[in-house]
Amino acid sequence: MKLHVKAKDQVIVISGQDKGTKGTVVTALPKTGKVVVEGVNMVTKHQKPRGQGMPGGIIKQEAAIDASNVMLVCKKCGRPARVAIKVNADGSKTRICKKCHEQID
Repeated sequence: MKLHVKAKDQVIVISGQDKGTKGTVVTALPKTGKVVVEGVNMVTKHQKPRGQGMPGGIIKQEAAIDASNVMLVCKKCGRPARVAIKVNADGSKTRICKKCHEQID
């Protein structure tokens, strides 16, 4: 499955309990079609102590959400935008904002 977002992209959540939250993509999981966004979909995990350097306890961490629930935020216009793929003359591909036609990467 091909994703429209990559790691380190700025995204906004468009549906679910964290709707309207902006964050950075920490990890993209193309096999499952999910992404992990910084500060979104926080879950509590009960962790056992694993040696002296890693204490146990209840920790909060981000869980994966479906990639269809996030939209890429354009760097130029600052709004959530759909993404188009443009094939360059040399055969390489770049992502383009469909609103302002600015190159994203």
